[in-house]
Amino acid sequence: MPQQTSPSGYPGTDSPQGWQAELELGFKYKYGKTVLAQRRHSGPLTVQRPFYPEGEVCHVYILHPPGGVVAGDHLAISLHAAANSSALVTTPAAGKFYRSDGLWASQQLTLTVATDASLEWLPQETIVYQGAQVVAEVRLELAEGARFIGWEVLALGRPAAQEGFLSGQVAMNWQLFRAGELFYRERLLIDAHSFAANWGLQGHSTCGVMYLYPANIAQRAVVQTLIGDKAGYAVTLLEDILICRGLDSRADQLRDFFQTVWRVLRPDIIGREVCAPRIWST
Repeated sequence: MPQQTSPSGYPGTDSPQGWQAELELGFKYKYGKTVLAQRRHSGPLTVQRPFYPEGEVCHVYILHPPGGVVAGDHLAISLHAAANSSALVTTPAAGKFYRSDGLWASQQLTLTVATDASLEWLPQETIVYQGAQVVAEVRLELAEGARFIGWEVLALGRPAAQEGFLSGQVAMNWQLFRAGELFYRERLLIDAHSFAANWGLQGHSTCGVMYLYPANIAQRAVVQTLIGDKAGYAVTLLEDILICRGLDSRADQLRDFFQTVWRVLRPDIIGREVCAPRIWST
């Protein structure tokens, strides 16, 4: 029998036996604020009621009741911010991908931001257990005049339990579209070899990437100042998309750095003063 592949074409074995969960959210500007105008879900993915700690901006927390993703599970999340809407989406806790028996677990995320809309995708970190087989895909579609800040933080293994990442694979795939055209693509495959290699993660248990749009040279300089002489951190400006990266030994430190960048640049990128989700303080 020919070997099956994961959803992104990486070798592995997919199975329909796990949770097949979907969540679609649509944000629209109505009645002087952004409302959650569309909400559809199947399987164990849902949201709490929207919060409005800063007036017209809609804050939403995505919930995954099982608390973790196992081999064979597939999660699909789709967020659409219509014209003039403003939404911030986060999670109440870290996500978890557990050890696999050979099957892949996958997550697909589609983010669509219309003209004059803003979307902030700010989840807490994702913990990938040693031996997990994970495919994570993100498709970001930005219209002209859209605004976006988003990040992903991966914590590999469990350093506190003296567990590294000696087995397993994580395949990451980001695709960024502007005005319907593919502008940037990033693919990352982490296994035991790339986890330990000098050209890879150099044994760091945490890695992450953050995107901010639209951005400029002055904002890149601000992030360079925040980085200072901190090893493992970098920032790049590709035309008007700012990309921050980090390697660290602790997920909380990398997450705190991304949150600092968000707090400093949110007024410029999103056009609003900082208002951190309450769930981050619990």
